[in-house]
Amino acid sequence: MILEAIQYAATALVTPREFRPFVRSSLGLWGRAGRCAKDWAAHEENCHAFIRETIAPMKERRTAVVLGSGLLRDVPIAELSKSFDTVVLIDLVHLASVRTWIRAKRLSNVRLISRDLSGLPGAVSGKVPEPLAFLRQVPYLDLVISANIVSQIGVGCRRVLERSGHENPDSVVSQLIRAHLDGLAQLPCRTALLTDISYEVHDRQGKVIEADDLLCGVPPPQAKRRWDWPVAPFGEIGRDRQALHRVIAV
Repeated sequence: MILEAIQYAATALVTPREFRPFVRSSLGLWGRAGRCAKDWAAHEENCHAFIRETIAPMKERRTAVVLGSGLLRDVPIAELSKSFDTVVLIDLVHLASVRTWIRAKRLSNVRLISRDLSGLPGAVSGKVPEPLAFLRQVPYLDLVISANIVSQIGVGCRRVLERSGHENPDSVVSQLIRAHLDGLAQLPCRTALLTDISYEVHDRQGKVIEADDLLCGVPPPQAKRRWDWPVAPFGEIGRDRQALHRVIAV
C-alpha cells in the first residue's frame, strides 16, 4: 500500500490535471500485471514478436508512435528505441515507475505524451470522430503501433456514457472503435494493431459462464496472428473463474 501511494503521488504530480482521474485505474492495471506476470508472459512475448516482425523489413526508421503504451509490458520499448530515431509513447497516464525505468535505461530518444485517444468528446458533440487525425502532423512518421488500446477505449467510454445517462452508448462506442481502426488503416505508414476482440469467463470445468464482444459489433480486420490471453487467471476475479481474452495482431 505504501508503494502504491508513492506511485500515485509521483504519477499525479506529472500528469495533466484532466487525466489525473485515470491514475488509479493505471495503478490497478500495474498491480494486476505484477500478480499475473507468469500468466501474461506468453501474451506479452507474442506482442513483442509481432512488433519485431513488423519492424524487420522496414528501411526508413525515423519516428515510431505507440498508442496506448501503458505499462510498456506488451511493447519492446528498448528495441524500438534502438531501431528508431524517435519513439513517442502516447497514453492518458504514464506511471512514475515507467518514467523512472525509461530514464534508468537511458532511452533518451523516447518521448511521452498524455493524450485522450478515444475521440469521445467529438462523438458526443455530434462530430465525426477522428481520434488519430493528429498523426498526420507527425513529421517523418514511419510506424504506428496500436497496443491493446481499442478494447479499453470501448470499455472506458461505455462506462462514461452510462454514468452520464446517454440513451445509446453502444452506438457511440461502435463509432469510436470503428474510427480508431479506420484511422489506423488510413495512415500512410507502416502500422501494427494489437487488440483483444472478445472475452470468455470459464469455470474450472471449462464451461463458458460469460462472454462478450469487445469491439461492440465492429468487424475486426483480417488477423495475421491470434492467441488467447488469460487476463484474469483463476483466483484473480474468483477462485473458480478465469477470464480469457482473444487477441489478434494485424
